[in-house]
Amino acid sequence: MANKPTSNRKLKHHRDRDSEEVEGDPEVWATFDKSFKQVQSVLDRNRALIQQVNENHQSKIPDNMVKNVALIQELNGNISKVVSLYSDLSSNFSTVFHHRNDDHKNGAGGGRID
Repeated sequence: MANKPTSNRKLKHHRDRDSEEVEGDPEVWATFDKSFKQVQSVLDRNRALIQQVNENHQSKIPDNMVKNVALIQELNGNISKVVSLYSDLSSNFSTVFHHRNDDHKNGAGGGRID
C-alpha cells in the first residue's frame, strides 16, 4: 500500500514547521547544550576516577586501597550530580514543551526556559 502524496506533504509541512520552531529559540538550545556539557564533564571525571580506583586496586598497596575510599565517595557524589542534572534537564524540556503547546493553543510563539 503506497502513501498518498497529500499525506506526505502534510507530514513534511508539520516536520518543517516543528523544525523551524525548535531552531527558532537559541536560548533554549543554549540551555540544553550547557546542561549536556555539565553532564559530560562529570561523566568524564567519573571515568578518570574509575580508572584510578582500578589502578589502586590492582596495585594491592594498602595506602592506595585507603585512597580508593575517598575516590569512590567522590564517584558516588558525582553520580548524584548526574542524576540531578538529568532531572533538571528533563524538567526544563517539559517546561519548554508545555509552553510551546500553550503558545500554540493561544496562537503565539515562544517556548523559553524561565
